[in-house]
Amino acid sequence: MNCTEIREFLPDLASGVHPISAESEVHLRDCSTCSGELAALRETMALLDEWQAPEPSAYFDTRLQARLREEKTAKSSGWLAWLRRPALAASMALLLLAGVSLFRSGPSLNDSPNAVVSWDKNVTEQPGTAVGDLQTLDNNHELYADFDILDELDVQQNTNQ
Repeated sequence: MNCTEIREFLPDLASGVHPISAESEVHLRDCSTCSGELAALRETMALLDEWQAPEPSAYFDTRLQARLREEKTAKSSGWLAWLRRPALAASMALLLLAGVSLFRSGPSLNDSPNAVVSWDKNVTEQPGTAVGDLQTLDNNHELYADFDILDELDVQQNTNQ
């Protein structure tokens, strides 16, 4: 048995819950560190066994009850004190829910008849800008792919150059 294995059992060995095996006894005889730790744990447990908890004073219960009454009657101050009133908290939650739903369903600031909505749904570009034209081409690719005239224009431009 090595030091790391026996350290797991030292509290049990010191309290007498776990009996000392022959292998543990041999290690404790040979290892002064582990035997020192076991002796220190036994001393600590002996001191804890002797310790007596102090008795509360005779007026402890009376003072505790008075303090509890004071706390109940004291007005709570703080910005979250309104949460303790269920009707107010429920009405605030309802107002918050209504505000969020109106915000989501209301018209957007970017809504304009000339705006082209991009694939991102959050970005709108005005027609005539480079990004707006590219988005229009991307959205109407199938329509432009069917135009044979576009192919003819491309061929004419290449021959003129």
